[in-house]
Amino acid sequence: MYLAYGWPQSIPLDPDDSDRVVLLRVLGRLLLAVCPASLHLWSAAQHRVRLARFDRSPDSLAAHGQNAHAVWSPDAKTVAVLTSSFYLHIYRVQLSGKPLIVGGKQLPGLCLASISLIITEKVPLANGVAITSNFVCDSKSMLLGLSNGHVQVVSWNAEFSDSFKLGCSVCSSEKPTAVVDALVFDPPSLRENSNARPAPCCTGNSSIVHVELSVKLRLLVALYSGCHIALCTVGKKGLKQPGSIRVERWLNTDDAMCTSVASEQQILAVGCSRGVVELYDLAENMRHIRTISLYDWGYSVEDTGPVACISWTPDNCAFAVGWKIRGLTVWSVSGCRLMCTIRQTGSNSASSPMVKPSALKFEPLMGGTSHIQWDDNGYKLFAVEESLSERVLAFSFAKCCLNRGLSGTTYSHQVSYISQNWPVLHVVASNDGMYLAVAGSHGLVLYDLRNKRWRFFGDVTQEQKIQCKGLLWLGKIVIVCNYVESSNTYELLFFPRYHLDYSSLLYRKPLLGRPIVMDVFQDYILVTYSPFDVHIFHVVILGELSPASNPVLQLSTVRELSIMSPKSPPVSMRFIPEQHDKGVLKQDTNGSSGLSSEQPSRCLILRTNGELSVLDMDDGHEHTLTNSVELFWVTCSQFEEKGSLIKEVSWLDYGHRGMQVWYPSHGADPFKQEDFLQLDPELEFDREVYPLGLLPNVGVVVGVSQRMSFSTAEFPCFEPSPQAQTILHCLLRHLLQRDKIEEALRLANLSAEKPHFSHCLEWLLFTVFDADISRMFEECFQRRWYRTAACYILVIAKLEGPAVSQYCALRLLQATLDESLYELAGELVRFLLRSGRDFENATSDSEKLSPRFLGYFLFRSPYKRQSSDLKSNSMKELSPHIASVMNILESHASYLMSGKELSKLVAFVKGTQFDLVEYLQRERLGSARLENFASALELIGQKVLVDLFRHDLRLWKAYSITLQSHDVFREYLDLLNMLEEQLSSVSDLTLQNGPLS
Repeated sequence: MYLAYGWPQSIPLDPDDSDRVVLLRVLGRLLLAVCPASLHLWSAAQHRVRLARFDRSPDSLAAHGQNAHAVWSPDAKTVAVLTSSFYLHIYRVQLSGKPLIVGGKQLPGLCLASISLIITEKVPLANGVAITSNFVCDSKSMLLGLSNGHVQVVSWNAEFSDSFKLGCSVCSSEKPTAVVDALVFDPPSLRENSNARPAPCCTGNSSIVHVELSVKLRLLVALYSGCHIALCTVGKKGLKQPGSIRVERWLNTDDAMCTSVASEQQILAVGCSRGVVELYDLAENMRHIRTISLYDWGYSVEDTGPVACISWTPDNCAFAVGWKIRGLTVWSVSGCRLMCTIRQTGSNSASSPMVKPSALKFEPLMGGTSHIQWDDNGYKLFAVEESLSERVLAFSFAKCCLNRGLSGTTYSHQVSYISQNWPVLHVVASNDGMYLAVAGSHGLVLYDLRNKRWRFFGDVTQEQKIQCKGLLWLGKIVIVCNYVESSNTYELLFFPRYHLDYSSLLYRKPLLGRPIVMDVFQDYILVTYSPFDVHIFHVVILGELSPASNPVLQLSTVRELSIMSPKSPPVSMRFIPEQHDKGVLKQDTNGSSGLSSEQPSRCLILRTNGELSVLDMDDGHEHTLTNSVELFWVTCSQFEEKGSLIKEVSWLDYGHRGMQVWYPSHGADPFKQEDFLQLDPELEFDREVYPLGLLPNVGVVVGVSQRMSFSTAEFPCFEPSPQAQTILHCLLRHLLQRDKIEEALRLANLSAEKPHFSHCLEWLLFTVFDADISRMFEECFQRRWYRTAACYILVIAKLEGPAVSQYCALRLLQATLDESLYELAGELVRFLLRSGRDFENATSDSEKLSPRFLGYFLFRSPYKRQSSDLKSNSMKELSPHIASVMNILESHASYLMSGKELSKLVAFVKGTQFDLVEYLQRERLGSARLENFASALELIGQKVLVDLFRHDLRLWKAYSITLQSHDVFREYLDLLNMLEEQLSSVSDLTLQNGPLS
């Protein structure tokens, strides 16, 4: 997964004082930025170097207009630019081939380039027709949308074909063979209002405002100005055959702004004017998957504006979203927020920070985002700010190494290796956690964690022969899946970790093709080819694996399966160890393990669409377990070391539902789905924490979330922050429900000293015993045990629903305000707004999001809008859950001001983040009105200053001397005398009774 780190880098553009960038695109190791009057070519690899620039002359700008739209050919050799006066300019990009020298070394793939104009053509448009969309292209042609709802195809030689309309056959009578009857798809959220809608192509000549092309799926997506989306198939010859472009389906939306296709995952992301992103499954009849938004962090469309752009990572595991008004966020497919530029307040603060232009510390992209683009490896995310387009910001990202045995230490790459073989493509930890195998574009290196030394090929020629496509550890042997470019074949290379050299190569295994999935367990290797051919190899080592001996490695094929399945291809497969008592692991002197039982006969499969299943390799049958899974960990028989707390767990998975723990079944079929206890509703990460792995000796899942630190730099520094989630309560409940009392007691004794143990017992109390939680809450409420009652609200929300928890929380909020428990009241406010919004946004497909710990709830003041018109909104315009909370808060603020309780008012504002200034501007009842300024000063002296100075008389003396030494403060001498008398009485009382507590 992708984690932001470090400070954003800035790439200057100098776009002639223009306020926008026309195109931002990354191809290979090159970054192209097209501005209204110039083109800029930069290196997008390890080093940022400007390779070429082309500036249009003033005469050209006057005659043809500024650059308005642009597209870059897939081979990175041609750029097509459409000007505002509808002239098409074709530019050629040519690399010099002479490597640049950076830091005294020649860097491969980095050389200067030239950009030259080769073709200029006037676009043949009919009267009144304009170009209204962006470009899309393939290797032969490019396509754009027109204001009359037609599309125009242009070759890379600036040859124009006739424009044609995407629509049903009734509308396209002139060319009936170009399209077919289109099906109309309405999402569930729109179905109530769209049953009677005709196909959008029949409603008029809406203009096409955005187009998206997936060459892999042969899919063209066209977004119309009426927010309707056409999904079109493209023929095998691509865009150059317009007659093969057929509308297959229409997607009706009310507020679509942009689209983006994830070809690997087959997901369509639709950005909306509501500031949310809707995900649809292209492989399942455009089924609505989920809605992604910042609502749960206290931000609405008034803060961010509509979605302006969406960009998927190269592997389609995550996507970046840019908003029109403010901010950029990166999400995983399951909805985990991985990175956000919008400045977050701490857990004790509830409001979104207001942006002050005069502030010294800025957040990136606080003027909105106009373009975003990932590099080819996902290590950089390039973005352009909407209101500040003279530069491109580059955000650095790290990708997770999901292997156990790693410590929480940062290791620097070996400079001499990585400078020639950038970027890092594979990182794998050995089973004992003592070695790292790292592979770049060529070769590989090993890092000894104990001795802190790097080991690499001594012969650079051998290193350059290896193009690593996958890495595995087999005991003390590192297995490399190598691509042989000369013969276009793949092979497995077995190197001992003590020596990287072909003279020490233990075995070379040619493969049938490129593996899509590999796994290793003990002495068995799993290799899967496309579409779904599974081969299992067994490894035997003869002799001692050491430099002093001459070991021999034997490899035999023990199983071959060829499975015909219409399902999505697998992205991960893991052996499931046989759970037999006789299957005892034994360690030999070579570091590879022997197994006295039979080879694994089952494996877990995770497919690209998130489906998790078990494959029985004996009979080839596949049992589907669940869907919407992003990660999984096989734990059964994997953690045999002493003190492991998760022996009762078969595996865990993570997806948009959160964590799921799977336990072994003791029925006739040990992997029968019905015998598993699947989803643990109380085992949930916050949706800004992404899980990485397990700590079996502590019984926790370790994750990571984003953290920002601020300094004197213009932008904050992004820092990954580790997080932990215990699973002990799930294990204890699992044992108790199966009457395994002794095992549960033994596990509890092992866990008693763990940091999360008390929290686990609290959850266990609520989930194992069938108590009436509302009755327990009411009893605590009547006894005025408000803090305990607040803990029950979380459980009520989980077990009895948000409506009951809202009612209880509102009663508790009023009671805590009456008792001046403002810190607890602030937590309740955040809970009420969060759970209330979830309750209102709940849909029929169980996409409700459960509340998290109170400290993570963010409360945004509903009156902080972007315009003065919104600030004057009445309470009637607010949603019901916000209005209820605000009524209680404003009533309490009015009560405190009427009673002149200034100290409590300060604590109230601090604890609840209540916007007092805005309330005073709207308040008309005069609850805080004073007779004159002198009485106000006297009140402040009585209510605030005495309490302030009574604890530190030295502060009072400094304050008094300062006022007396300046003539301008003479009118406050009466106030000083009054304070002197009151503080003297307090001082005398302190001498009699001892210091104040």
